[in-house]
Amino acid sequence: MSGLDTVKKTFALPGMRAMIAFVIVTIALVVALWPRGSDDPEPASAPTGPTSGVTDQTVAQSEIDAARRDAALTPCPTPSGARATGVLAGVTAPCMADGSTIDVGAATAGKPLVINMWAVWCLPCRRELPLFDRLSTDSGGTLNVLAVHAREGGDKPYFVLKFLQEVGVHMPVVTDPRGSIAEAVGAPRVFPSTVFVRADGTVAAVLPRVFDTYEDLTAAVRDNLGVTL
Repeated sequence: MSGLDTVKKTFALPGMRAMIAFVIVTIALVVALWPRGSDDPEPASAPTGPTSGVTDQTVAQSEIDAARRDAALTPCPTPSGARATGVLAGVTAPCMADGSTIDVGAATAGKPLVINMWAVWCLPCRRELPLFDRLSTDSGGTLNVLAVHAREGGDKPYFVLKFLQEVGVHMPVVTDPRGSIAEAVGAPRVFPSTVFVRADGTVAAVLPRVFDTYEDLTAAVRDNLGVTL
């Protein structure tokens, strides 16, 4: 087989065609959302047009499974026995680590929770997510830290997983394809945004901002949840 035939065969794969389409649109969104006239990027709002149809090309389950293995995400939290009585009680979401559906309220009940709302098309999220990944590691079980992908693109696990692999983030991640998590915690349609939830399930603060340093993030955790790292 010639080199040209190999290239043609590679680009004929459904996942490769879908990824190319996704990359093209992502670049367009990045250009549209890139902050202008400031050295300090503001959070990116949700795209004004629908993203469905852009990445709807079929990706084989085997490709999704391979992307999941390669991403090597930390398992999502599991119920500790504490009763879920807060705003997230009964709210379910797909866990990207294994594809299962978790009850977010039950899984995070009894501990303070830090939620980072993000999206693959959000340029500031690429820079900020590793800070939350470090927070998840450093918390030592004192916090639940959860990255929640936005509704737009939340039903495209392949692209979410490939993005996380590229960025090198391994923290627990769920998607929010129905927007039910964002609605429950009162998160705005601005990405990234961070939500601090107390151990009793009540919302302590919603911050639609970008954290530029790990020190800024841990200070916000201390100020809003009383947890010092």
